[in-house]
Amino acid sequence: MLASLKPYWRRWLARRIPAAASVRLDQRRIFILPSGVGAAFGLVLLLMLVAAINYQNSLAYGLTFLLAAIFVVAILHTYRNLAGLVLKAGGGTAVFSGEQAIFRVRLESLGREHQAVALGWPPTPLRQVDVAAKGLTEVELSLASERRGWLQPPRLRVESRFPLGLLVAWSWVDLDQAVLVYPQPLAGELPLAAGAGEDEEDGVQARGQGADDFQGLRGYQPGDSKRRLAWKAYSRGHGLQVKDFAMLAGRDLWLDFDSLAGDVETRLSRLCHWVLQLAERQQPFGLRLPGLTLEPDQGDGHREACLRALALFGESA
Repeated sequence: MLASLKPYWRRWLARRIPAAASVRLDQRRIFILPSGVGAAFGLVLLLMLVAAINYQNSLAYGLTFLLAAIFVVAILHTYRNLAGLVLKAGGGTAVFSGEQAIFRVRLESLGREHQAVALGWPPTPLRQVDVAAKGLTEVELSLASERRGWLQPPRLRVESRFPLGLLVAWSWVDLDQAVLVYPQPLAGELPLAAGAGEDEEDGVQARGQGADDFQGLRGYQPGDSKRRLAWKAYSRGHGLQVKDFAMLAGRDLWLDFDSLAGDVETRLSRLCHWVLQLAERQQPFGLRLPGLTLEPDQGDGHREACLRALALFGESA
């Protein structure tokens, strides 16, 4: 029954608290109910009232009504601790699939101080912070990324049990933010062309003339082409090393989706790994995807453009 009611609850929340980059908590957006401690407190008050009526004890009446008045005052103070608080989306940094995406949330006070404000995405524990009067506090919240593309977090829960913990005031806020998730890099052979002429191997195509300048040997790293292994040095007991060449001259490397084998996600993960490898080596390269071609280039801007294209492949950008 609860599962069937969730769509109605989400639609009602969307109308009452629409998505926005900045949300100010007010009477319309704050809900309040007794906490577990508050419910137990109310039960004790009821028992005390029954005892006072039974024994006609004035002191028992006075203590019961005093504690009941404290409970009523706590309702106001618990509500006021959230009222007026402004939450703003602080953005986030792109991550690779499987990593923790970080979302920044700014809490701003327009007047009074807000104490012991907790926020997060249940069932993970909520982060608790204080916001000084007319101050600004930034909180970083993490959320696991399971697939490439845009990661839009669920509604953020903001709550407070201050000052006595007898009541809990909360709100569900959609800050309309998202983080781009790149495909998870899949380690494998990085077949950099070595030598003159045209070469096409495992999805990397080279065109034009030019030759590599041999620079020496370096230690083997995962992803290095097995064709460049220095077997003679290995046989002499120098460990597993690869031949290092200078950046290709006059050649354009192409990473081609259609030249790879496997399913879509495997191809994208392999291409992602190669994009990172070539960008690290400052090697110009181009990327071919169905319906999209990025001309050979290098630099951080080209790297980010390629990773974004891989992340959003088959989705609307």
